[in-house]
Amino acid sequence: MNTDKIIINLERKHPGEVEYLQAVKEVLESIEEVYNDNPQFESANIIERVIEPDRVLTFKVPWVDDEGNVKVNLGYRVQFNNAIGPYKGGLRFHPSVNLSILKFLGFEQIFKNALTTLPMGGGKGGSDFDPKGKSNSEVMRFCQSFMLELWKYIGPETDVPAGDIGVGGREIGYLYGMYKRLAGDHTGVLTGKGSNWGGSLIRPEATGFGCVYFAKEMLATRGESFKDKRVAISGFGNVAWGAALKVTELGGKVVTLSGPDGYIYDSEGVSGKKIEYMLELRASNEDIVKPYSTAFEGVEFHEGKHPWEVKVDIALPCATQNELNAEDAELLLKNGCICICEGANMPSTPEAIEIIHKNGLLFAPGKASNAGGVATSGLEMTQNSMKLRWNRKEVDDRLHEIMSNIHGQCVKHGKREDGYVDYVKGANIAGFLKVANSMLDMGVI
Repeated sequence: MNTDKIIINLERKHPGEVEYLQAVKEVLESIEEVYNDNPQFESANIIERVIEPDRVLTFKVPWVDDEGNVKVNLGYRVQFNNAIGPYKGGLRFHPSVNLSILKFLGFEQIFKNALTTLPMGGGKGGSDFDPKGKSNSEVMRFCQSFMLELWKYIGPETDVPAGDIGVGGREIGYLYGMYKRLAGDHTGVLTGKGSNWGGSLIRPEATGFGCVYFAKEMLATRGESFKDKRVAISGFGNVAWGAALKVTELGGKVVTLSGPDGYIYDSEGVSGKKIEYMLELRASNEDIVKPYSTAFEGVEFHEGKHPWEVKVDIALPCATQNELNAEDAELLLKNGCICICEGANMPSTPEAIEIIHKNGLLFAPGKASNAGGVATSGLEMTQNSMKLRWNRKEVDDRLHEIMSNIHGQCVKHGKREDGYVDYVKGANIAGFLKVANSMLDMGVI
């Protein structure tokens, strides 16, 4: 396998799709050695088959706002790979959504889902629709129009979407209601459903919980724990909320949250009612974090800045892709950070990761440490199939076990001769081998 040649050819076919190309390159560089040690992969041309999605669906989504104006947005579903199970991945509603971002997310999802060991393939979807500032009625009409097209291509054994940025419980409810009306049955076709109608307990917190469980395993390899550690978290949505809950439970102190407007620094720690306030911030639909600094005394707000300049022991990037750059990595290193664990999808740039690895910090890539959300979605699918409901402890215990197993896979395939664990390489190899071997078993299809 010649990674450079493959990327050049991919750039020629998909010019300008920066995020997608970045994600593919990272995986190829990690798996090149193991790929070349297995000539059966080359003879079956596994690489070229896995880096291209099975299909990309694009459609218009017309809807009517509260003033009676007709609006049109673009809708997408990228069904990337279903070698080990039905396509599985979230829907993102945000103005930044484009094909490059969804293909990067769908590609990452293939290996993330494989790491959970649950039978789920990889996919992603969404729209450039912005729920921010929209009324409930407008969001409902958009979701119903979106599902009017999407429902033809999804199903509990075909493609099971979930939520992502801009798609929370409200949106999942509207989407599911329309699907149920169109399909005429009540099935587990979406995850992240309300707990009253098929949803799993702890699903909203699961990605954040999983990220912290993974970081806990990493810290343990060096005899460390979260107890008395200062933790920087970016974002203030479900992932950050779940992470803040679990960090606090394990004895750590969360000192930052962030939004598109900047970050807050809370020296007393984000805990108790402050964590509950994060839900109010998200529910306000304003997508800014500054109100936290006026709601609580002694909190600083730093406009337009990243939280990575604060002196902390552990950093959990939980917001969005490429939010932690080389300069941020240098600041974390300078301030004594020992562990960076990604709660978002690909939040660290390649330059940042290079600095982190060069200096021997513990670093977990999102496709491993961010897998708690989709793992719990998989558990929701299982509960739906079996027509039963597990209690909170049962789901949490299963999630903890899955994240511990993912950590073990990463160590197995990523441990170097000097003892340092390259979690990026370990996650990519473990996920790739499962998918590639499954594709070999099924022939060229």
